[in-house]
Amino acid sequence: MNIALIIAVVVLAVIAVSLVLMVVSLKARTRISESRAIAESSKAEELLQNARKEAENIVKEATLQAKDHQLQLKLDFERETRDRKNEIGQLEKRLLQKEDQLDRKTEALEAKSAEYTRKEQELLAQSRDLEKGKTDLQEAMGRANENLERIAGITAEQAKAELVEKIYSEARLEAGRKIRTMDDEFKEEAAQKARKIIAMSVQRYAADYVAEHVVTAVPLPSEEMKGRIIGREGRNIRAFEAATGIDIIIDDTPEAVILSGFNPVRREVARIALSRLVQDGRIHPARIEETVEKVAKEVEETIREAGEQALFDLGLHGIHPELVTLIGKLKYRTSYGQNIYTHSMEVAFLCGMIASELGLNPKIAKRAGLLHDIGKAVDHEVEGPHALIGADLAKKYGESPRIVHAIAAHHEDESPNDIMPILVQAADALSGARPGARREMLANYLKRLEDLERIAKSFPGVEKSYAIQAGREVRIIVDYQKITDDAATILARDIARKVESELSYPGQIRVTVIRETRAVDYAK
Repeated sequence: MNIALIIAVVVLAVIAVSLVLMVVSLKARTRISESRAIAESSKAEELLQNARKEAENIVKEATLQAKDHQLQLKLDFERETRDRKNEIGQLEKRLLQKEDQLDRKTEALEAKSAEYTRKEQELLAQSRDLEKGKTDLQEAMGRANENLERIAGITAEQAKAELVEKIYSEARLEAGRKIRTMDDEFKEEAAQKARKIIAMSVQRYAADYVAEHVVTAVPLPSEEMKGRIIGREGRNIRAFEAATGIDIIIDDTPEAVILSGFNPVRREVARIALSRLVQDGRIHPARIEETVEKVAKEVEETIREAGEQALFDLGLHGIHPELVTLIGKLKYRTSYGQNIYTHSMEVAFLCGMIASELGLNPKIAKRAGLLHDIGKAVDHEVEGPHALIGADLAKKYGESPRIVHAIAAHHEDESPNDIMPILVQAADALSGARPGARREMLANYLKRLEDLERIAKSFPGVEKSYAIQAGREVRIIVDYQKITDDAATILARDIARKVESELSYPGQIRVTVIRETRAVDYAK
């Protein structure tokens, strides 16, 4: 149908071309003169012949294209038919395979069904046998129970109750032993891990055993200098005390004067100023005021630099400038002879190391350790425990609630509800308990040892008590006949609580109760 349409179009085109040429030739005849009519007529005839030839060529070309198109369609149809036949063949092959598989599965299912039917019959038979055996067993057990009751003189319920009671008692004893064993294993494992963490932290932090102490005695080149410090009618000493707020004690101490004051920063300003005045030799009220003012500015700058150096060494930032200044002031504050600035740095390093061993944030731990004694920078000016004072300062200057709580609870002025104050307590005890870190008067030291032994002996059942390790531990030997193992644990806890309530001491004291078991026999 497509070929016939193409041929018809070509024929119509040829006819149209012929008509056009005829019209053109007629018009040409009318316009041309008669002298050229014959020549034009021959040209028109020639054009008409050419047009006819061209039309014939077009028709032939169209016919060839139509045949090619028809051949292409035939080839496409045959190829598509062949592909469909292949697909249908494959589908038929798959269907045959599926049919074979279904047949095999059906046969297998039928075989299993027959096997299940046979086993079900066997199970029914066994069930009937079991029911019969159960009935026979119950009858035999009934007869046996009657015989046992008759022989033993008690009923089965009574025997069952006695057996249950015996098993219950044995189970309680076994459970107690298991619990005690697990408790001992847990304590040992916890102690080992704690010792490991503390040992690793202490090994990583290598610090000097003895920290610097603030000196309040100013040496003099000669005794004559004491008179110059006092001045005419005491005007120099009065001017110095008014400018610094520190008292100068001039006594029989050879070639030295003592500076007395509650403010460590003022005392340091007074010490430096007096040393410079003595070295310069020009001591009069105007010179004293000028020197004190200059030294005060230098000390303030030193304090600020010390605070910034602490933050730099610890890798901390974002601390309020006022807190930085207070950290620097700790450089001139001591406790039991230990410099608080150095102590705070040690606690910060130890907190960071222990936190890293425990998988906590070392930055937060360092921050809490550095600021834990910040209240001691102003505790001579504000009433209250230094932990609560420091917590108020940290809260005032924008520290996080977790840091504030760690500062407030590191001496248990608040109940700790987080691991951070416990971590600060441990680092604080490590820093203060090292040999040589702190010092105290010999009389106070001996008195504390005596009080430790006295408190331990005040409990019943205690035979001997010994304060050892410079008062860091008290060992108690108890009478094994009066104190049991469980009571020894309670006794250690009671002694520790009494020591906490009655004694004042740095760090912590370990209470160890020793109970020995003695087996005595006689050979006759």
